[in-house]
Amino acid sequence: MMSEIKSDSSSAPELERLSSSNRPGFWRRLEQNFRKQRYRWTYKILFDPDWYRKVHADPSGWGGDPWEHYLEYGKYEGRGLNKALNFVTTRGYKRRKIRSYSRWIKKHDPFTPKIRQDMVRKVAALNRKPLLSVIMPVYNTKPEWLTHAIESVRKQIYPHWELCIADDASTERSVIDLLKKYQQTDSRIKVVFRNTNGHIASASNSALALAKGDFIALLDHDDKLPDHALYWVAETINQNPEARLLYSDWDSLDENGVRLPGYFKPDFNYQLLLAQNCVSHLGVYCRELVCGLGGFRKGYEGVQDWDLTLRVVAAIPHNQIVHIPRILYHWRRHSRSVSNTSSEQCSAVGREVAARRSVADHLQSVGGGSVEAAPGCPGFYRIKFPLPTVLPLVSIIICTRDYELLLRKAVESIHSISTYTNYELVIVDNCSRDPEAVAYLASLAKRPGIRVIRDESPFNFSRLSNTGVAQSRGEVVCLLNNDIEVITPDWIEEMLSFAIKPDVGAVGARLWYPDGTLQHGGVIIGGSGIANHYHLRLPRGNIGYFGRAVLQQELSAVTGACIMVRRKVFDEVGGLDEQIAVAFNDIDFCLRLRAAGYRIIWTPFAELTHHESASRGYECDQEKIERFQREADFMRARWGKTLEQDPFHKPIL
Repeated sequence: MMSEIKSDSSSAPELERLSSSNRPGFWRRLEQNFRKQRYRWTYKILFDPDWYRKVHADPSGWGGDPWEHYLEYGKYEGRGLNKALNFVTTRGYKRRKIRSYSRWIKKHDPFTPKIRQDMVRKVAALNRKPLLSVIMPVYNTKPEWLTHAIESVRKQIYPHWELCIADDASTERSVIDLLKKYQQTDSRIKVVFRNTNGHIASASNSALALAKGDFIALLDHDDKLPDHALYWVAETINQNPEARLLYSDWDSLDENGVRLPGYFKPDFNYQLLLAQNCVSHLGVYCRELVCGLGGFRKGYEGVQDWDLTLRVVAAIPHNQIVHIPRILYHWRRHSRSVSNTSSEQCSAVGREVAARRSVADHLQSVGGGSVEAAPGCPGFYRIKFPLPTVLPLVSIIICTRDYELLLRKAVESIHSISTYTNYELVIVDNCSRDPEAVAYLASLAKRPGIRVIRDESPFNFSRLSNTGVAQSRGEVVCLLNNDIEVITPDWIEEMLSFAIKPDVGAVGARLWYPDGTLQHGGVIIGGSGIANHYHLRLPRGNIGYFGRAVLQQELSAVTGACIMVRRKVFDEVGGLDEQIAVAFNDIDFCLRLRAAGYRIIWTPFAELTHHESASRGYECDQEKIERFQREADFMRARWGKTLEQDPFHKPIL
């Protein structure tokens, strides 16, 4: 349990660094870091804080010094020191980004003649060789890009494919001539020429009508597939014979064909899919299923593939959806790059309307809910699920010791700000000795809806929390640290709307440091240590990686500083494990919930301030470090390889 009365698991990397000072090179690296500090101040004479605040929106909402913001974030994001240097800085950042990604490609995504030969040999050994139909609607494409798209299919290592093209009444003669040429050149290329322009949904359906494959793969007319794309699709189908929807990661091509970083996606994340199209390219669908659903729907131009994905997801169990964690699609970025391939391109407003209608249709088909634009994140969405008519009692469990001011802020913010009224407070006091704290606890015990439980045993956060839950009355329980202050009035309603769902185990909130930077945006398993907070220290106003700092989503774990769970589920998995007294008990709890088949949800729309580890402090003395290490070893022994790879986060990030 990550709590102010004990350490937060986000301190794990810090502790591991503290306990690793005897490693070779530690002092040398420390000396080098100090030397770097001397030179950074040389640049401060060039720094223009007023210009920096004006040009970059998020520093203006950040509580710290703009110069410190630049050192912490801006310089890594390519932000300039002043107007004159901004152009040079951003160009340099782009070049560094390209070089860095090129190095990553050479190391993690190589494609050598030997690799090609190995793949060719493996294709012959596949037990199942499904026919893959590549669907491509075309309209007035630049011939060079259309040629690249078609040739990228013809170069596929996996030979069992067909390319189904529907020309949506192109007016450019060069496009028609090029398609006819390929139609005559390769028998696997099928082309239908539409007489009228029907926009992308109709054109895609015309291409779908040509398909005979077991699966269809969607390809835009100006994008490219890497040579091994369909090989990995076929390989994955063989490994997952029940799969009916597959999707991969993608990267980008600039107008010169240079590869740029794209989207390294999580494994299937249903909640995130409702907020954004995180399936997208390369999307591969069971053809029979798609045809049974009626193909692409008119009126959803611009988001027709997202709409298709949502309808497919509603029709199949989620274990038939497989993420291929490889770059299998190159998405060309240029001034004419849009989702719609018709002559009357879908406007941004039209796509927004279609997207919201598509998600709303899906929610209606699976039980209800509403969709609205995600604040400060154009093109992404927030889902609101209804609460039951009879509101359940929510028991808020707060474990505390001394520090009257912290506890007072927490309790009074709950009472004065929260709009949900059917709750009780259960405060577990672990040996408070401070007279002011003792007096305040005595006053709380006299207030209706609050119970104070005195516990004189040695500190064990898991046991204290379990004691509080056992003596509470609510159908839903919320474990809350004593150094939390409420920000959003409807935080209980927001978390509760997810917690009451049968397939949800626990729900976490978005927690902010007092300086306005992000303390908790969900938890990543593995990486550096056992677990780390996602988007840690991200400034307010920054949407994070592909909006994931501001969107509802499924994650592997959330912090116990604010976690909501149904009592039935809490009891089912045995509550918090009392063998883990302080660190990682919340991580262990969430992993046990996931092992039992429940989802863990993080929502950014329940916001609270967290004075992290304010009362108990960090794990920085020898006794605490040794205890921390014992609990870390316990986690590694219990969870083993589960800690090596988080399904919702990729190592490259």
